[in-house]
Amino acid sequence: MAQLTVRNVSEDIVRALRVRAARHGRSAEAEHRLILAAALGHDADDFWPRADASRKKLAGQHSDSGELQREMRDER
Repeated sequence: MAQLTVRNVSEDIVRALRVRAARHGRSAEAEHRLILAAALGHDADDFWPRADASRKKLAGQHSDSGELQREMRDER
């Protein structure tokens, strides 16, 4: 496996990464690997197929926000 060194990271970011890792019960290094994998795990080319699959999965489970806004406006 390769190693990665990131320099000049602000203390606030380092602290936030450590807190996030602790919250998830992982080492900071494991948390960093998961963050990188999540950020880079999907190709941009597969965005639309994934978006279409999400839309199909959620079909009928959401409401029309325009309709909700009209209802709220009419209640005033």
